[in-house]
Amino acid sequence: MMRPRVLIPVALGTNRDADLADAFRLAGADPESVPIAALRAGDRQMEDYQILAVPGGFSYGDALGAGRLLGLDLMGWFGDQLAAAAASGKPIFGVCNGFQALVRAGLLPGDGTATLTENGSDRFECRWVAMQPNPASVWTAELTEPLRCPVAHGEGQFVSADLGRIEKRNGVVLRYLGGGYPANPNGSVGDVAGVTDPTGMILGLMPHPENHIHDWQDPLRGRAPSGNCLPLFQAGVRAA
Repeated sequence: MMRPRVLIPVALGTNRDADLADAFRLAGADPESVPIAALRAGDRQMEDYQILAVPGGFSYGDALGAGRLLGLDLMGWFGDQLAAAAASGKPIFGVCNGFQALVRAGLLPGDGTATLTENGSDRFECRWVAMQPNPASVWTAELTEPLRCPVAHGEGQFVSADLGRIEKRNGVVLRYLGGGYPANPNGSVGDVAGVTDPTGMILGLMPHPENHIHDWQDPLRGRAPSGNCLPLFQAGVRAA
């Protein structure tokens, strides 16, 4: 059985692409980190890959807002291919800065009603958090236990003009556990940590599940349920 190929676009300042590649490789895929310049030049085509995964970091130094320039780059140079990938039902994943880029590109939550803005604490937040999955997407369908992984962001507060509609279609598939700050590191209403588009094939989340794919990575290993995030990636690989 062939391993699905994962395209990981890399911009200046992106710094989590290697971690994301490790997660998809361990989940059974063949990831490739590709500079945005190579996409601009047409050296790579989305049709040659089965999954798109947009990594975290500080793309373009977060100039003009986190993920904004990466989102514009993706749509400006890669928009037709992104639209075709979404229309064909390919799994698409964005984490932290990548989530912000997918929102800026209009792919999440899919209706143009949302944005990601400064944390409610007005400061950068970096810690481990727990998330409760909702098995309403291909990415989370087999998750029954909470996940644990780190967060590291300054602009992660999910704001939607129509959160009720997103919740009604089960578009909120990951929520921070614990209620309120600091369990919810950014102040997102409803403790939103991750959302999907209406098809459930496009997932974006602020925490970094790619940094908990081995039990030994958890500072609470042996003292709490593992909450290992590898099954999230395995589900995406199977969906491809």
